[in-house]
Amino acid sequence: MHCTRFMIMEATMKITSTALSLNVADTDASAHFAKTHFGFTEAMSDDGFVSLNHPDAGVNVVFLRTGLGTFKPDFVAGSAGQGMLIAFVVDDIDAEFARIAAEGASVVTEPETEPWGERYCQFVDPNGIVWQLVQWV
Repeated sequence: MHCTRFMIMEATMKITSTALSLNVADTDASAHFAKTHFGFTEAMSDDGFVSLNHPDAGVNVVFLRTGLGTFKPDFVAGSAGQGMLIAFVVDDIDAEFARIAAEGASVVTEPETEPWGERYCQFVDPNGIVWQLVQWV
């Protein structure tokens, strides 16, 4: 019987930033929604894409126009709207909800609290992306 020992080395990946890329029909509409209601700023844009960042979120949100030839793999290049939501944890969900609703964002769910302590509310942008705020209570 021969036993071989392998030395397992843990590799640590250094991630320098994070981006969430979403296919949408109208990149400008989703970018405007994120900038107006959620405090994102435009990092860069060109025909068919807008890249946004946020000073507090630690994630970039990129909107890609559905059907861009540069999107790979093309078999998943459909719209991100169906079943997609972006969630952010905030300190005062009621104040944020009141502010965003007053700004005219389309409300999906007013603030409610789940039995496990998650208080959340939801808005939807013009492309059907659900933007959710969460506060743990």
